[in-house]
This record gives sequence, C-alpha cells and structure tokens, in this order.
Amino acid sequence: MDPETEFLASKKETGNEWELFKENVRPLKRGRNIRLLNDALASHNSFHLKKSLLDNRRRLIEAIDKYEGDDPLQPWLECIKWVQEAFPAGGDSSGLVVIYEQCVRRFWHSQCYKDDLRYLNVWLEYAENCIDAQVIFSFLDANDIGKTHSVYYIAYALHMESKSKMKAANDLFSLGISRNAQPTEKLKDAYKKFLVRSMRKTQVIDEDSKENHLPVRSFGTVLAREENRRQAMQSSDMQRKKLKPDGNHRAPFSVYKDTNVDITSCHQPDNSKTECNSWLTLGAQAERNKENNAKPAKWTSCKIPQRPGPGVGGATTSDHIEVFIDEECAETDTTRNEIGKSSNLFQVKQGDGQDINRETKLLRKNPLRNFPPNSLPR
Repeated sequence: MDPETEFLASKKETGNEWELFKENVRPLKRGRNIRLLNDALASHNSFHLKKSLLDNRRRLIEAIDKYEGDDPLQPWLECIKWVQEAFPAGGDSSGLVVIYEQCVRRFWHSQCYKDDLRYLNVWLEYAENCIDAQVIFSFLDANDIGKTHSVYYIAYALHMESKSKMKAANDLFSLGISRNAQPTEKLKDAYKKFLVRSMRKTQVIDEDSKENHLPVRSFGTVLAREENRRQAMQSSDMQRKKLKPDGNHRAPFSVYKDTNVDITSCHQPDNSKTECNSWLTLGAQAERNKENNAKPAKWTSCKIPQRPGPGVGGATTSDHIEVFIDEECAETDTTRNEIGKSSNLFQVKQGDGQDINRETKLLRKNPLRNFPPNSLPR
C-alpha cells in the first residue's frame, strides 16, 4: 500500500489534507484560507461537512435578503468570497455563476455602483466564467460601468487580444490612457507589455513568410552561392534534354482498334442507327428538347376528389379544440419565471443541484439572458 492510500485509510487529520487534492483546487489571486480549504476538500467524503457547507451558504444568501444597511453590495461580496473558498473546485454545483449573475443584475442600474471597483470586479469575474465575454464587455460599455478604472480596459483589451484582434486591443489601451483611467501606471505598464507581445507576433509571422519563400534543398547540404547556381543549371539542362524527343523515336502514336466488334450490328434501320451512334452527335434541337414537349394546361381545371368524413357538414368556423392545461404545471412554470426574474437566489438557497446546474449552463452560454431588453446593447 502506497503512503497516500495508507493515509486516506487511516483518516488522520494533519491540517495539510489539501495537498492530496490540490489538483482539484482553482487558484485565486488573493490566495485561500487553508482551514476552509481543508473543510471543503474533506466534504467530498463526509456527508455532515457537505451539509454544513450548504447550510452556511443558505444563511449567507438569507443575509443578503435581510440586509438593511447603507452598502447592499457588501453582503453579496461576502457571499461570493465564501463560495469561492468553500467550493475550491468550482463547477456548476457551487452556484457561483448564478450568484454572479444575480449580483450584477441587482445593481446594473444603480448610479452609486457604476464606478465602484468592487462591482466592476464582480462583472469581470463573471465574464471569466462565460463562454464568450464579448457580450458582457459590450454591456459594460453601453451602460457606462467601470470606465474610470484601468482594469476595465486591461481586461477588455486582453480579451480582444485572445481573439487575435490586435488593432481593437490597441485602440482600447489608447482609449483608457486618453481617459486617464486609474491607476494610470498600471494601464501604461500593461500597454507596454502588450506592445512587446504584438511585436514578437509580427516578427514570428515575418520569419514564417520568409521561410516559405526559401529555395528547397536536400537535408544536410550547405552549398555556396556559385555551386548552388551551377547545380541548378545542370539540373535544368538535364530536364530539358529529357523533354526533347530523339529523332529516331518520332514514330506516330498508334490508335488501338478493336477488331472483334460486329460491324453489321450498326447496319440497322434508322432508329437503331441513332441509338448506336447517339454518342457521336448531339442530335437536332427538337430531340434535345423532347422533355419540354408536353403542352401546359390549366391546373385550376383539375378537381381533387374529396374524401367524405364522418364530421362533414357538422363543423362550423366557430368550433375550436380546447387545449387541456394542467394547473400544477402552470403554477410550476409561473414560479420558475418569478424565480428567474427575482434576486432572492431561491435555487441556490434551497440547494437544488439539478436546477443550479441547468441555470449555470444557460448563463455560461448567454450571460444576459435574464436582463431586461432595454438594458442590452444595440
């Protein structure tokens, strides 16, 4: 038995359990709390620890709804930070993407948070968890969110650089510098690094284009210029001699004729003769257009016979089929719509993993699916 398996079987606690599962931990810029990390990783094998994590998440969400202070964004930030620590592997079941979406949708129209760096960071973290962050950056641009901070232009420019849109990324850096986004030194430093990367990319492209135009030579030979030219001339002369036919070999090319063909088979009447030699001639115009010989007729003159049914003559225009609606299903759909539009995080609070996973996947594809139409960029 290897040491790792032996340690797991002994169920000992050393405070360094995270080293056994560190490949399942997503790194954070600010680092992690080792105590919360150990409890979160140990919850995979303990039902009670997992239940306590879900209960704590529910209490934090309830604290968001009950908050009555001057900074309603603060309980959201505390909840997001705790979920990042308690669910180190991330994933759809953590509910982090749903919390991001609920938070940014709660304050997108609030003027006091448009220039708040904390609120902008929530948007940027939400963009990192989506398939295409272009929709989010377009939304921030249309609603003037975070434009006074340099991190907005840096994140937007890096996203465009990842799509190989170097000119758009350069324009974003220039725009942020012209607007004096703070901190300016951080933005200028990021712009310098971007210019270095872009110059390296252009050099690599130029070297590749030059290599494609180099003359092809055999592997391992290094020839001087004159020797290379002499060998090229010799090879061209040899090819020219091969192409020139010798005078003794100018015999005409004989055409093969099959003597086994029955010549009398083609001496038939006119119609069989046409079939035998049909591939030799194109035929007359009338023969080529024979598929168009049918004369058109009025389609309105043809009547389609009707099949008499048992209800002929009994139905009227006012009759209609009544669609059955299940009241329980209708109430469920209404409740789900209200949950999607509200910001009380009902799904995450109840800990329904299936609903959380479904909503997370939808938000990854369309991060603004629950926003009102008038807030979307046009």
